[in-house]
Amino acid sequence: MSLWQSITKRERIIWLLITLSLIGFIFFFTIAPSLLAQGSSDKEDQAVSEQFREAYSYIKENYVDLEKVSSQKLLDGALDGMFKALGDPYSAYYNKEQLRDLNDLAEGSFGGVGLVISKQRLFDKNGEPISNTPVEVVSPIEGTPAYKAGINAGDLIIKVEDKSTLEMSLDDVVKALRGNPGTAVTITVRRGESLEFTVTLTRAMIEIPTVKTAVINQKVAYLKIVEFSKPTAQRVREALLSFEKQGLKSLIIDIRSNPGGLLDSVIAIADYFLAEGQILSVRGRNPAIDRVYYARQGNELATAMKIAVLIDKGSASASEILAGALKDNKRATLFGERSYGKGTVQHLKPAGEGEYKLTVARYYTPSGQTVDKNGITPDVELKEEEYSEAEKAAYERLIKENLIAEFVKETPNPSDEAIRAFILKLKQKGIALRDSALRILILREVYRKVNNPPVFDLESDMALKAAFDFLQK
Repeated sequence: MSLWQSITKRERIIWLLITLSLIGFIFFFTIAPSLLAQGSSDKEDQAVSEQFREAYSYIKENYVDLEKVSSQKLLDGALDGMFKALGDPYSAYYNKEQLRDLNDLAEGSFGGVGLVISKQRLFDKNGEPISNTPVEVVSPIEGTPAYKAGINAGDLIIKVEDKSTLEMSLDDVVKALRGNPGTAVTITVRRGESLEFTVTLTRAMIEIPTVKTAVINQKVAYLKIVEFSKPTAQRVREALLSFEKQGLKSLIIDIRSNPGGLLDSVIAIADYFLAEGQILSVRGRNPAIDRVYYARQGNELATAMKIAVLIDKGSASASEILAGALKDNKRATLFGERSYGKGTVQHLKPAGEGEYKLTVARYYTPSGQTVDKNGITPDVELKEEEYSEAEKAAYERLIKENLIAEFVKETPNPSDEAIRAFILKLKQKGIALRDSALRILILREVYRKVNNPPVFDLESDMALKAAFDFLQK
């Protein structure tokens, strides 16, 4: 009896479904005959399919604990392995359970700590992606447990509950951080080259916000876009109409620590500021995916306003689309730090009870520059002053001994006099950090802890102040 004859009818059907999934996956990469020449040949595809069939059949006939492993689990493992082999942090296979978690996230509220994360992108000397990398914080969501605990964009999460993130997939880390509100999770954070500290976060129901607005003075308006979700474009539209009614002539758009969101949302918002011109282009391996997005006449709302945009290393994806469009069309002046550099497009496709997400294209700014791994460079680069070695040691001591957090806990709304007195006390303890840096750290901690922090802080926010002064001129 042959190996094929020994397999039951049900198993043959399952094998056929798996083979079809594999062939469909391969075909996804080879949509047109013209692309086949660039990828695997028919003979190579047949060899891969044959190897897969043989391995599956051998497992089904010989694995000693087969009753513990369902056919669906084998398929999940095969698809998961294929997507991990791409070395792309944005391509992944999601089984039924993982897909349910993603759908919860898309609804805009979930139980968790409030972090947008990604696997840190590192490459070996040959330019190949390194798979076992720590998890990087793209941005903390404002007002969430992680934000209030002082987690910053660029921090590395190296452990979750004493388990190294090097050995965990990004989805595993997300799953470990999420959970029922009121429960706790402990993470180990690395900041900079050497500072490591442990933080215990109490999970909460995360409500993802959209925009915040304020008027700085009679001329300058402030618009903070927290995320590009479904309602964001309408909220921005309402804000711009309100600013127009008040006769405001200048606008600061703050997209710092904005992790991105929906493409349709950012296209609509960019359209408000551009009477004409390109917003972005999308280019992939399959020409059917390529597309160029242009501003549509009649949608503009703020074409007369002078605009400054604030970006930082936590500005990613859709944030970079908006910043790049306004910069390249000479519609705004950018202030801050180089942005994160997430410039790829993913497509979702169903796969049985699960779904897979594949990077199919990159997007480019109107000038033709790719954002991926490069980010958007601001016109006016503003970084916090570099710490000396003595100041780095002082900063590490502040974090490890929780000195500022304890002060804010005891004095949740400190006066200027109380802040000056506390800085003097820190100096007497040997904290060799300049007064201006200490003041900024204290105010940031205060704003993180209060339920209704000010929408902007012109005193301690260096980039905001620079943009404001530029618009005032």
